[in-house]
Amino acid sequence: MSTTPEDSAVRPATQFWYDLPHGYLQLEVRPDREHLDEMARQILALPEDVRDRADQVFRLYALTMWEMQKHRVQGCAIGMHPDGRGDVATSVLTVSSVGVQGVNPKAVLATLMASGAGETADNGIVPLELPSGPGFLTESVRRSVVPGSSHADADEPEEAPVWQGMVAIPDTRASAIIALQLVTPSLESVDDFRNVLRGVASTVTFDDPAAAGGAAEPEPGSAAYAVKNDFG
Repeated sequence: MSTTPEDSAVRPATQFWYDLPHGYLQLEVRPDREHLDEMARQILALPEDVRDRADQVFRLYALTMWEMQKHRVQGCAIGMHPDGRGDVATSVLTVSSVGVQGVNPKAVLATLMASGAGETADNGIVPLELPSGPGFLTESVRRSVVPGSSHADADEPEEAPVWQGMVAIPDTRASAIIALQLVTPSLESVDDFRNVLRGVASTVTFDDPAAAGGAAEPEPGSAAYAVKNDFG
Protein backbone atom coordinates (compact mmCIF):
# COMPACT_ATOMS: atom_id res chain seq x y z
CA MET A 1 0.00 0.00 0.00
CA SER A 2 1.13 3.57 -0.56
CA THR A 3 1.91 5.47 2.60
CA THR A 4 3.19 8.80 3.78
CA PRO A 5 6.35 9.12 5.92
CA GLU A 6 4.11 9.20 9.00
CA ASP A 7 2.67 5.75 8.26
CA SER A 8 4.13 2.72 9.98
CA ALA A 9 5.51 0.89 6.96
CA VAL A 10 5.43 0.35 3.22
CA ARG A 11 4.39 -3.05 1.96
CA PRO A 12 5.46 -4.07 -1.58
CA ALA A 13 3.85 -6.92 -3.55
CA THR A 14 6.07 -9.59 -1.97
CA GLN A 15 6.11 -10.33 1.73
CA PHE A 16 8.47 -7.79 3.23
CA TRP A 17 7.99 -4.35 4.73
CA TYR A 18 10.15 -1.25 5.21
CA ASP A 19 9.84 2.29 6.58
CA LEU A 20 10.17 5.48 4.56
CA PRO A 21 12.33 8.26 6.04
CA HIS A 22 10.95 11.75 6.57
CA GLY A 23 11.17 13.93 3.47
CA TYR A 24 10.30 11.13 1.02
CA LEU A 25 7.13 11.02 -1.08
CA GLN A 26 5.93 7.60 -2.23
CA LEU A 27 5.06 7.37 -5.94
CA GLU A 28 2.41 5.12 -7.43
CA VAL A 29 4.47 2.59 -9.39
CA ARG A 30 1.40 0.81 -10.78
CA PRO A 31 -1.18 3.52 -11.49
CA ASP A 32 -4.51 2.14 -12.69
CA ARG A 33 -6.08 3.09 -16.01
CA GLU A 34 -8.62 5.41 -14.39
CA HIS A 35 -5.82 7.37 -12.70
CA LEU A 36 -3.93 7.83 -15.98
CA ASP A 37 -7.10 8.81 -17.85
CA GLU A 38 -7.90 11.42 -15.22
CA MET A 39 -4.38 12.88 -15.48
CA ALA A 40 -4.77 13.06 -19.28
CA ARG A 41 -8.12 14.87 -18.92
CA GLN A 42 -6.57 17.39 -16.53
CA ILE A 43 -3.74 18.07 -18.96
CA LEU A 44 -6.16 18.63 -21.85
CA ALA A 45 -7.99 21.18 -19.71
CA LEU A 46 -4.83 23.24 -19.08
CA PRO A 47 -4.16 26.53 -20.89
CA GLU A 48 -2.41 26.05 -24.22
CA ASP A 49 0.81 27.77 -23.09
CA VAL A 50 1.50 25.10 -20.43
CA ARG A 51 -0.31 22.11 -21.96
CA ASP A 52 2.61 20.89 -24.09
CA ARG A 53 5.05 20.99 -21.19
CA ALA A 54 2.61 19.17 -18.90
CA ASP A 55 2.05 16.56 -21.60
CA GLN A 56 5.83 15.94 -21.84
CA VAL A 57 6.03 15.44 -18.08
CA PHE A 58 3.03 13.09 -18.17
CA ARG A 59 4.57 10.99 -20.95
CA LEU A 60 7.89 10.84 -19.05
CA TYR A 61 6.04 9.73 -15.90
CA ALA A 62 4.15 7.00 -17.78
CA LEU A 63 7.34 5.77 -19.47
CA THR A 64 9.26 5.76 -16.18
CA MET A 65 6.53 3.80 -14.41
CA TRP A 66 6.46 1.27 -17.28
CA GLU A 67 10.24 0.82 -17.05
CA MET A 68 9.99 0.34 -13.28
CA GLN A 69 7.30 -2.30 -13.69
CA LYS A 70 9.40 -4.07 -16.32
CA HIS A 71 12.33 -4.21 -13.88
CA ARG A 72 10.09 -5.38 -11.00
CA VAL A 73 10.44 -2.18 -8.99
CA GLN A 74 7.91 -2.45 -6.17
CA GLY A 75 8.41 0.91 -4.50
CA CYS A 76 9.72 4.31 -5.50
CA ALA A 77 9.99 7.49 -3.45
CA ILE A 78 11.31 10.98 -4.21
CA GLY A 79 13.30 12.72 -1.49
CA MET A 80 13.76 16.46 -1.04
CA HIS A 81 15.78 17.86 1.86
CA PRO A 82 17.32 21.27 2.65
CA ASP A 83 21.08 21.02 2.16
CA GLY A 84 22.05 23.71 4.67
CA ARG A 85 23.05 26.19 1.93
CA GLY A 86 19.65 27.46 0.98
CA ASP A 87 19.19 24.81 -1.71
CA VAL A 88 17.49 21.41 -1.87
CA ALA A 89 19.19 17.99 -2.01
CA THR A 90 17.16 15.53 -4.09
CA SER A 91 17.25 11.75 -4.30
CA VAL A 92 15.31 8.76 -5.61
CA LEU A 93 14.80 5.63 -3.52
CA THR A 94 13.69 2.44 -5.30
CA VAL A 95 12.93 -0.98 -3.82
CA SER A 96 12.77 -4.15 -5.90
CA SER A 97 12.83 -7.91 -5.47
CA VAL A 98 14.84 -10.12 -7.83
CA GLY A 99 13.87 -13.78 -7.95
CA VAL A 100 16.62 -16.43 -7.76
CA GLN A 101 14.46 -19.55 -8.07
CA GLY A 102 16.30 -22.78 -7.37
CA VAL A 103 19.19 -20.97 -5.67
CA ASN A 104 19.59 -20.07 -2.01
CA PRO A 105 19.78 -16.23 -1.85
CA LYS A 106 22.26 -16.44 1.04
CA ALA A 107 24.49 -18.63 -1.15
CA VAL A 108 24.36 -15.94 -3.84
CA LEU A 109 25.37 -13.37 -1.24
CA ALA A 110 28.21 -15.58 0.02
CA THR A 111 29.47 -16.01 -3.56
CA LEU A 112 29.48 -12.27 -4.07
CA MET A 113 31.38 -11.75 -0.84
CA ALA A 114 33.98 -14.36 -1.84
CA SER A 115 34.33 -13.10 -5.42
CA GLY A 116 37.08 -10.61 -4.62
CA ALA A 117 34.82 -7.68 -5.39
CA GLY A 118 36.41 -5.63 -2.62
CA GLU A 119 35.95 -4.82 1.03
CA THR A 120 35.53 -1.05 1.12
CA ALA A 121 32.74 1.29 0.09
CA ASP A 122 35.07 2.83 -2.51
CA ASN A 123 35.84 -0.29 -4.50
CA GLY A 124 33.47 -3.09 -3.67
CA ILE A 125 31.01 -4.77 -1.37
CA VAL A 126 30.66 -4.03 2.34
CA PRO A 127 28.87 -6.64 4.52
CA LEU A 128 26.07 -5.42 6.77
CA GLU A 129 24.45 -6.98 9.82
CA LEU A 130 20.79 -5.99 9.68
CA PRO A 131 17.84 -6.87 11.94
CA SER A 132 16.41 -8.92 9.04
CA GLY A 133 19.70 -10.81 8.54
CA PRO A 134 22.90 -10.39 6.51
CA GLY A 135 23.13 -7.96 3.63
CA PHE A 136 25.70 -6.03 1.68
CA LEU A 137 26.22 -2.43 0.60
CA THR A 138 27.82 -1.31 -2.63
CA GLU A 139 28.16 2.22 -3.98
CA SER A 140 29.59 4.08 -6.94
CA VAL A 141 29.71 7.48 -8.63
CA ARG A 142 28.76 7.49 -12.29
CA ARG A 143 27.64 9.96 -14.91
CA SER A 144 23.99 10.27 -15.85
CA VAL A 145 21.91 12.38 -18.22
CA VAL A 146 20.54 15.55 -16.64
CA PRO A 147 16.74 15.61 -17.18
CA GLY A 148 15.59 18.45 -19.44
CA SER A 149 19.15 19.63 -20.16
CA SER A 150 19.38 18.86 -23.89
CA HIS A 151 19.59 21.79 -26.30
CA ALA A 152 18.83 21.97 -29.98
CA ASP A 153 22.44 22.87 -30.82
CA ALA A 154 23.98 20.17 -28.61
CA ASP A 155 25.25 16.92 -30.12
CA GLU A 156 24.57 14.94 -26.93
CA PRO A 157 22.50 15.52 -23.78
CA GLU A 158 24.26 17.04 -20.78
CA GLU A 159 25.59 14.62 -18.18
CA ALA A 160 26.48 15.07 -14.51
CA PRO A 161 27.91 12.79 -11.78
CA VAL A 162 25.47 11.01 -9.48
CA TRP A 163 26.02 8.80 -6.43
CA GLN A 164 24.36 5.40 -6.46
CA GLY A 165 24.16 3.22 -3.38
CA MET A 166 22.52 -0.19 -3.10
CA VAL A 167 21.83 -2.58 -0.24
CA ALA A 168 20.99 -6.20 -1.12
CA ILE A 169 19.21 -8.45 1.40
CA PRO A 170 18.53 -12.17 0.81
CA ASP A 171 14.93 -13.33 1.26
CA THR A 172 15.16 -17.10 1.72
CA ARG A 173 11.40 -17.52 2.14
CA ALA A 174 10.67 -16.10 -1.33
CA SER A 175 13.93 -17.23 -3.02
CA ALA A 176 14.68 -13.63 -3.88
CA ILE A 177 17.10 -10.81 -3.20
CA ILE A 178 15.67 -7.50 -2.03
CA ALA A 179 17.48 -4.52 -3.55
CA LEU A 180 17.22 -1.03 -2.07
CA GLN A 181 18.82 1.63 -4.26
CA LEU A 182 19.32 5.32 -3.56
CA VAL A 183 20.52 7.75 -6.25
CA THR A 184 21.36 11.43 -5.78
CA PRO A 185 23.23 14.14 -7.71
CA SER A 186 24.08 15.85 -4.37
CA LEU A 187 27.59 14.47 -4.02
CA GLU A 188 28.38 16.80 -1.12
CA SER A 189 25.65 15.03 0.92
CA VAL A 190 26.73 11.45 0.17
CA ASP A 191 27.47 10.65 3.83
CA ASP A 192 23.92 11.67 4.78
CA PHE A 193 22.34 9.68 1.95
CA ARG A 194 24.45 6.61 2.76
CA ASN A 195 23.11 6.80 6.31
CA VAL A 196 19.56 7.11 4.96
CA LEU A 197 20.04 4.03 2.76
CA ARG A 198 21.46 1.99 5.64
CA GLY A 199 18.67 3.24 7.88
CA VAL A 200 15.96 2.13 5.44
CA ALA A 201 17.70 -1.26 5.10
CA SER A 202 17.62 -1.59 8.89
CA THR A 203 13.83 -1.27 8.86
CA VAL A 204 13.25 -4.13 6.40
CA THR A 205 11.25 -6.90 8.02
CA PHE A 206 9.60 -10.14 6.93
CA ASP A 207 7.02 -9.91 9.73
CA ASP A 208 3.81 -8.00 9.04
CA PRO A 209 3.79 -4.97 11.39
CA ALA A 210 -0.02 -5.01 11.36
CA ALA A 211 -0.02 -8.49 12.86
CA ALA A 212 1.83 -7.12 15.88
CA GLY A 213 -0.46 -4.12 16.22
CA GLY A 214 1.80 -1.73 14.34
CA ALA A 215 5.52 -1.25 13.95
CA ALA A 216 7.51 -0.75 17.14
CA GLU A 217 9.65 2.34 17.52
CA PRO A 218 13.27 1.70 16.49
CA GLU A 219 15.75 1.30 19.30
CA PRO A 220 17.71 4.48 20.15
CA GLY A 221 21.21 4.31 18.73
CA SER A 222 20.24 2.01 15.85
CA ALA A 223 20.53 2.95 12.19
CA ALA A 224 16.75 2.79 11.86
CA TYR A 225 16.44 5.31 14.72
CA ALA A 226 19.09 7.61 13.23
CA VAL A 227 17.42 7.75 9.83
CA LYS A 228 14.47 9.61 11.37
CA ASN A 229 16.77 12.53 12.15
CA ASP A 230 18.90 12.75 9.03
CA PHE A 231 19.06 16.25 7.48
CA GLY A 232 17.71 17.73 10.72
